[in-house]
Amino acid sequence: MSAPENPTNQYTVPSVSIATARTGASGKVNALGMRPMQERAYAKRGEQYLLIKSPPASGKSRALMFIALDKIQNQGLKQAIIVVPERSIGGSFADEKLTEHGFWADWVVRPQWNLCNAPGEDNGKVAPSKVKALGAFLASADTVLVCTHATFRFAVDEFGIEAFDGRLIAIDEFHHVSSNPDNKLGSQLGQLITRNQVNVVAMTGSYFRGDTVAVLAPEDEARFETVSYTYYEQLNGYTYLKWLDIGYFFYTGRYLDAIMKVLDPSQKTIVHIPNVNARESLKDKHKEVDEILGALGEWKGRDETTGFHLIELKDGRTIHVADLVDDSDASRRSKVLSALKDPAQKDNRDNVDIIIALGMAKEGFDWIWCEHALTIGYRSSLTEIVQIIGRATRDAPGKERSRFTNLIAEPAADEAVVVDAVNDTLKAIAASLLMEQVLAPRFEFTPKNQGPKDGFDYGEGGYQEDKSNLGVNAKTGEVHVEINGLAVPRSAEAARICREDLNEVITGFIQDKTVLERGLFDKDNTLPEELTQVQLGKIVRDRYPDLSEEDREAVRQHAIAVLNITQQAKQKLAEMDAKGEQGNTSLIDGVRKFVNVRDLDIDLIDRINPFDAAYAVLAKAMDEKVLRQVQASIAAKRVAIPLDEARDLAKRALLFKNERGRAPDINSSDAWERKMAEGVAALARHLAQQKAADARGGTNG
Repeated sequence: MSAPENPTNQYTVPSVSIATARTGASGKVNALGMRPMQERAYAKRGEQYLLIKSPPASGKSRALMFIALDKIQNQGLKQAIIVVPERSIGGSFADEKLTEHGFWADWVVRPQWNLCNAPGEDNGKVAPSKVKALGAFLASADTVLVCTHATFRFAVDEFGIEAFDGRLIAIDEFHHVSSNPDNKLGSQLGQLITRNQVNVVAMTGSYFRGDTVAVLAPEDEARFETVSYTYYEQLNGYTYLKWLDIGYFFYTGRYLDAIMKVLDPSQKTIVHIPNVNARESLKDKHKEVDEILGALGEWKGRDETTGFHLIELKDGRTIHVADLVDDSDASRRSKVLSALKDPAQKDNRDNVDIIIALGMAKEGFDWIWCEHALTIGYRSSLTEIVQIIGRATRDAPGKERSRFTNLIAEPAADEAVVVDAVNDTLKAIAASLLMEQVLAPRFEFTPKNQGPKDGFDYGEGGYQEDKSNLGVNAKTGEVHVEINGLAVPRSAEAARICREDLNEVITGFIQDKTVLERGLFDKDNTLPEELTQVQLGKIVRDRYPDLSEEDREAVRQHAIAVLNITQQAKQKLAEMDAKGEQGNTSLIDGVRKFVNVRDLDIDLIDRINPFDAAYAVLAKAMDEKVLRQVQASIAAKRVAIPLDEARDLAKRALLFKNERGRAPDINSSDAWERKMAEGVAALARHLAQQKAADARGGTNG
């Protein structure tokens, strides 16, 4: 795969390629000037606590404007305070003439109340003048203020929770909040909700936090009404963008020797160089930028107006490169940033060609022309990866295809601790799998023979009794799939989880290092049911301890159905592509192909390793010798069945006994039956050891 003269593999292997219908629906507006997501959110404007989950570029900022104006004008709230994570995002809430598009009021923020534009520190040390200004706003008759998360935190400390009574608190990029007691904004939000004297609108484009900590305590989260607008709906409704590719690409040696294999100067690209602590970093960010510029072509100086580098390519064309890494000259950096944000250049495709960044150009950075987000090295936060990919998913004239590439250092086959070296690879694959789930259509699962659903097209023959039916709602992008033997949620909370939170369940599953290692690299010794039933079952139980056993099983089944059907659909598309059959095939075609060839039941879904499709990509992209060494190392790490896993296997064995009238046989020809029997035996050993230890303790006492 890799040769000494070629330090990278010879091609990028896309992990997933999403094709969309380009219906144009995402950009259509109603009589009030609202796009589909905004209309959906506005319909819930009367809710006291509202959570909007919606991808970048879907119009969350404007949705908030519509809702805030209604709450102040028609719902009796005094003021709206818009809280954003960093000053640059404050620009999203600048004045908007909403009446020009049919709404009944304009959005106006008086200059002194947009604290994101005020001078002074915001990171850690908030200028006292900003806190004082927020206090002055609370005492004024004006209605809208915009500030950073930091300013708001310090103001709550200064003025107390009760000072915000009767107001709307709107928190943008809500995934920055956490239920962790150390997260100040999270604990303050919890206090505001407990006092119950404010309205809250929370907005996020990330669908999950990157650190697996819950955003809200369960009792607080239950008070929020959720408005979801999926990535799939957003992309499917675009006018121009048809394809989105997500892939990872391995290299050996220095990334600077490999980067031109994936960096195409003819594509509008944001390059995120590695963090200084990353394995891929060369520990000198300025030198890294210089080498990238040199690899692109011949440096011809800087543009005096914008501060962009001028690089002449081999074909004679000159491109403009914005360097956001260089922080040695504050005035020059400010000039570059201003040139990127210049409203007059927003629709100018030729303003800039490539942006090189380290910590910037992620969240809230709006460059609609971006066709390629190239990230070097693993990013510790899945949220950050979602945000980076979001930079390339804007719709723009002439932009038919965009992609995200993660360039990762392949561990050398002779490295002593190859498993440690492959950790970044595992995390990158986890991020890729999660993005596939975020980009997938929304599934609605029912047991067989429940009848057709309104608004769904079931294909040429329509809905058919006793078959595995698959229906598609062209308007919403939802897919209805019937699964024989599927458990149905009993409680309202379990139904909500199956409807809204399956991505969070899948995130916990995929981020479990043991699950990922065994599912990818120890396939010969790991039965799919160990992953799909035991490990995923444990994650659901830990995450939702208050649900009944039946509801937890329903959530588990829905989560594994979403994950495995998406993965199998992807695999079908890859097979079609290999035969030259794919063309402009969408993920729904892959789902249809998977569902139509068999009678779909939950037992079948549980017998599929969720990581099979990812492994197929990995096997093509990674050096075979390294792959074998990693597999051997992880297989060697296997230990005796631990107590909690033995308990789960014993529970599965009891279900087996209830269904079959006999206990699982340890000598059975069926591997999963043998595993359940091993679990029963392991549990007996654990209990016997515990009993003996207790007896010894009693004797000693």
